[in-house]
Amino acid sequence: MSPLANKLLFEVHFLVVAGGGGGGAFQQFEGFGSGGGGGGYRSSWNNETSGGGASAESPVVTAKTVQITVGGGGNPTGNGGSSSRGGDSIFADITSTGGGGGGSSYVLGANGGSGGGRGGLGTAGQGRDGGNFRGGGGGGAASATTSKTGGEGRASTITGSSVTRSGGGGGGNVGIGGAGGGGNGGQQHNGNGGRAGVASTGGGGGGAGWNGLSGASGSVPGGSGVIVIRLPSTVNTIFSAGVSRTTAVVGSDNVYTVTAAGPSDTVTIG
Repeated sequence: MSPLANKLLFEVHFLVVAGGGGGGAFQQFEGFGSGGGGGGYRSSWNNETSGGGASAESPVVTAKTVQITVGGGGNPTGNGGSSSRGGDSIFADITSTGGGGGGSSYVLGANGGSGGGRGGLGTAGQGRDGGNFRGGGGGGAASATTSKTGGEGRASTITGSSVTRSGGGGGGNVGIGGAGGGGNGGQQHNGNGGRAGVASTGGGGGGAGWNGLSGASGSVPGGSGVIVIRLPSTVNTIFSAGVSRTTAVVGSDNVYTVTAAGPSDTVTIG
């Protein structure tokens, strides 16, 4: 007999956002860095659209211990490389893919939940493509970009109020980060690395600005992801010790916003 045969099963609504991709570096003599892509975005809540224009998913149905992992932001790179993809976020059998790192002059942006600027592609049902040129913005959960502005993130009301997450990073030469935590791109001539993606949003990092003809500037990280789960307050829910979270009561539900959890962390439901 299945170990769940005599247990009640519970519907758990979720929002799972992966870490955003790092912003790309400026390469010596050649153009600006591109923005990182927003982290993959998957949601079951209230028929709200998931990333990439996909329909809301079915809630997780469970009465057991499941994995919960929040992906970190993609790491920055040195001169002229593509920044790394953000970390995947996992809840039970739901995995959101980390945002693609932004590219540089000679290195293409990486694929991811949303694609990094300079040609990175988004993942179906999670995010959109990055701008396909040097200094392009990263894709966001709601929209691709064909400019240095980062793609827009997606809004959710799962916490009781509308919050936008998973915006793409802006490209170098002051590209504006997409709504939802995308970092702005660096300024021309200042050689700065733009702004990092906002923590706990899955926003992509901004691409680096130009540092003149005699040098290159590094990039910045993407924002870490977040997982939100919502279920009736009558359901017993126990997180392992490594999970950082806040709890809110919204109507008859408990809403848990998890901002940090490693690969060995779990949540027991029911």
